[in-house]
Amino acid sequence: MLFLFYIVMMRKTIYFILPVFFLCSLNLVAQTDSIPVALHTIAEKRVKEYRNLVNNSITKNLSLKLTASTEEDWESAFAAMELLLYRTAWTDDRIRLAFDSIEKRREGFQRAAIELAYTMQNKSFETAVQRLMLQTGNSKVFAMCAEYLLLCNSNPSVIAKISKRAANLVNNSMDESSMDESSFAIISGLGNRLKEKQKPLFAKLDLMPFFEPDYLKGNIIIYSIQRKNRNYPGISIVRNKNGEFFADETGAVFSVPQLARSISNLPGYLTNGNTPQGIFRVDGFAISKSAFIGPTENIQLTMPNEYTPAHFMKDSSVTDTILTPAYYAKLVPEALKNYQPIYESYLAGKSGRTEIIAHGTAVNPAYYIHQPYYPLTPTQGCLSTREAWGAVDGKRTVSDQQKLVNAVKAAGGPDGYCIVIEMDDRQEPVSLHEILPYLKK
Repeated sequence: MLFLFYIVMMRKTIYFILPVFFLCSLNLVAQTDSIPVALHTIAEKRVKEYRNLVNNSITKNLSLKLTASTEEDWESAFAAMELLLYRTAWTDDRIRLAFDSIEKRREGFQRAAIELAYTMQNKSFETAVQRLMLQTGNSKVFAMCAEYLLLCNSNPSVIAKISKRAANLVNNSMDESSMDESSFAIISGLGNRLKEKQKPLFAKLDLMPFFEPDYLKGNIIIYSIQRKNRNYPGISIVRNKNGEFFADETGAVFSVPQLARSISNLPGYLTNGNTPQGIFRVDGFAISKSAFIGPTENIQLTMPNEYTPAHFMKDSSVTDTILTPAYYAKLVPEALKNYQPIYESYLAGKSGRTEIIAHGTAVNPAYYIHQPYYPLTPTQGCLSTREAWGAVDGKRTVSDQQKLVNAVKAAGGPDGYCIVIEMDDRQEPVSLHEILPYLKK
């Protein structure tokens, strides 16, 4: 059932964990294992999948009368529409019906409806969402309402209205001692977004502090360097434990395109949003049973606060049970300790986001043929690389993910950190030649 798309897409559903013991190398090792197969990618099954999603998950479910008992059916339709980026005049009418009564719906439905409208860039529901924003006491629903309103119009009056409502929620919760850490993190993430709307942070970030030879020395580092506009793919490069950047068989610095965009394109502090900027712990390989992720090895990443502080800090002497900002800051380059965006992964972890990984894809790229990131496919917040599968036999024919996994293995294995960072807001994919000057320094 397609509502499982929300659950399965980014889950770290582990088929088995692969213990890896590889010597360091500066050359890409050849793949010696058997070629993975994803039978659901065969052309005939792709056609059936699309037809089933449209006829059953979307048309059939949205044809049901919207009641408390059919909300989950509608949410399943929303998920399928996001996956396919499917929109017609009829679906617009049905979604309008959902927003007509959105204040009466449960919070999960409210979030799903707003996420769909945001994904589709459908700005028709500003009035209904504004009413809900002023009414809801749920921090996540409030923040999603705010982000949708900012999508529609980010003028000073809208920002002021959102800021006032956020302050009221915080003040009321303090009076009642009712706002938990997750809610505070969400409000903080929204607050950072509002500040940036009023005063953009940078034209171009100096990445050099991340590439200093002594930065996180003794750890492998996967760098995922992105644009602020996540419609454009970034690139991933790998550094070994000695501070050397991994090279391909030609001797050039290894890199693969990598997408950090979620299907919704919501900001990273929110569930199902883009991959947050910041630091992630790299802690293993796995193979997922998700049909969306596919059978290629994925790289397991840990969010701040997903497990213990000792795990995230790679320090068994840490006995605290909560990863504080001070702990996280120890992993941030000295020159950037006051740079707020690098703490987005910390806020996302505090807000409850988990199970963000780096993986390949078995999603049909044809769904996104008109998007700037094609042939890469968006996720629900993970880092995604390009893969292609045989239309006749389902065998893997292209895999940047396997190249990345092999690079990590050769660099010392999946034990270190992943840095996700936006370098600027140029409206084009990130290229390796933009990064090479930092490496030469």
